[in-house]
Amino acid sequence: MTSEEVRLNVEKALDEIRPFLQSDGGDISLLSIEDNDTLVKVQLQGACVGCSVNQMTLKSGVEMTIKKHAPQIEKVVNIAV
Repeated sequence: MTSEEVRLNVEKALDEIRPFLQSDGGDISLLSIEDNDTLVKVQLQGACVGCSVNQMTLKSGVEMTIKKHAPQIEKVVNIAV
């Protein structure tokens, strides 16, 4: 899979997650895909920034969905503003 295909699959995953985050007043954006397409850096936004369960959301929701669309991704990290 090319880097462009990985990016498209990660964007598809984020589009799947975004409505759930937006319903709680938050959002997410893709910052970068690094380390030979194994590391995704995202930024939680809005209400998600100060939410006490955002790490759980990141691991169980965001990372799981991204890995479903792009299995070569090993880790997803949130880069705080």
